[in-house]
Amino acid sequence: MNDYQSLSHSTWDCKYHLVWIPKYRKKAIYGDIRRYLGEVLRELALQKESKILEGHLRGDHIHMLVSIPPKYAVSQIVGYIKGKSAIHIARTYGGHKANFTGQNFWARGYFVSTVGADEAAIRSYITRQEQNDCRIDQMKMF
Repeated sequence: MNDYQSLSHSTWDCKYHLVWIPKYRKKAIYGDIRRYLGEVLRELALQKESKILEGHLRGDHIHMLVSIPPKYAVSQIVGYIKGKSAIHIARTYGGHKANFTGQNFWARGYFVSTVGADEAAIRSYITRQEQNDCRIDQMKMF
């Protein structure tokens, strides 16, 4: 799986497993927002020359496998994607024409882990999230 990418003076393969949550871990990523949020996140990543390789939107968190060029810090990309997507959500689904301070959709922190040689394991973990969450929900019913 060595699909190296290159910039003018470097060749690289930098992949990260990212997880973040909505503010107060509210189940806000459902319905109309969920249908379009993946598309919005992919578009925002492309604007910073990054690529979402794998992603999964759950009701109260997001898992992504992202390829980020070494000229950007991971915190820059995460901050950009979270900030711009929050503005998009406020304008599209919140009915706000401008993003005012205090309108936060995402919680402040995030989890990041470098992928390295475990890319296949991370990809399968992300794709299995929905199955695992459904099993946990079924167990809660009893």
